[in-house]
Amino acid sequence: MAQTVTQNRGTMTTEASLDVELRQVFKFFNSEPAVQDVDLKVRQGEFFSILGPSGCGKTTTLRLIAGFEEPSAGKLLIRGESMTNVPSYRRPVNTVFQSYALFNHLNVWDNIAFGLRLKKLAQKEIKSRVAEALHLVKMEGLRSRFPEQLSGGQQQRVALARALVNRPAVLLLDEPLGALDLKLRKEMQVELSNLHRDLGLTFIMVTHDQEEALSLSNRIAVMNQGKIEQIGTPSQIYEQPRTPFVADFIGDTNLLLGEIAEVDSTNVQVLTKTNLKIVVTRKENTPSVAYDSAVVSIRPEKIQLSLYNPNLPCNCFEGRLKNVMYMGPHVHYVVELLCGERITVLQPNTAGSLPDRDTPIYAFFAPTDCLALSNSLD
Repeated sequence: MAQTVTQNRGTMTTEASLDVELRQVFKFFNSEPAVQDVDLKVRQGEFFSILGPSGCGKTTTLRLIAGFEEPSAGKLLIRGESMTNVPSYRRPVNTVFQSYALFNHLNVWDNIAFGLRLKKLAQKEIKSRVAEALHLVKMEGLRSRFPEQLSGGQQQRVALARALVNRPAVLLLDEPLGALDLKLRKEMQVELSNLHRDLGLTFIMVTHDQEEALSLSNRIAVMNQGKIEQIGTPSQIYEQPRTPFVADFIGDTNLLLGEIAEVDSTNVQVLTKTNLKIVVTRKENTPSVAYDSAVVSIRPEKIQLSLYNPNLPCNCFEGRLKNVMYMGPHVHYVVELLCGERITVLQPNTAGSLPDRDTPIYAFFAPTDCLALSNSLD
């Protein structure tokens, strides 16, 4: 059998170790494409996230894997087996929904045991599995409570336990922390990460929360308008976005439109529409043809500010401070350059006094700290 070998944090992965695979999958609703030509490979034991804005097709993709929807075209495999015409209840997956979908008339124990009873397992087996699931999510002491007596985080744990008790090959998570407040969401992210590490199961999570995907995932697929724009590790997605959409959607960035003016073996020079000359170190996906449209992406934390001219040979621009926002550990600046372009800058809070608005200032950054991307914004 032919094998495709890929790299994952120093380990070799073959087709035989894939848990989920989508091959050229399409899904149409009333002739409108929700998912378009999606190719996806999720490895065994991986925490894989599908990230994108509302309406991008990420939840539809998860529902296709779960069996709640059937592909209009293409092929979907779980552990090497085609899932064509295989109903959801016969697939080796379980789904945790944002709404939790707990039965209000059943207590914690009975909610978790519900699926096992439907399968008509022996009472001894049910008791053992439920006890194990309760231990995994640290809910042993609340087994007799009903959902209305639980906090949001506790309900989330019960939903996870109910999915895990069936011992699925793949756990599907549909915005699993979306209903929680920010503090509890952070706590549950840590618990979810620990649970994944302890169980060694494959997790596939759908989310629109960039920080959540970056902090939890081994790899991320970024979707836009039904298509996958990029798949990579969190650091690849953030540091090496392949399209302006990915650069803009993952975290904050400054996008400056222009065209490639000069090219040499190490750098490209981009002339923006506001006549800024920006020097960018060439990377794998940097446009290399002069006069091609381009977008320069510069993360706010990569830009430095100075009250005095640092006299650098490139990428140093004079401007005026237009906004200063204190954010605790960081300070957010908006700088209007002399050409009229506005950029955002994020710097650590050093506990010094903050400059006033309209203060003359210089913004600068290294050629290695920016990217030139093919312009897909026009």
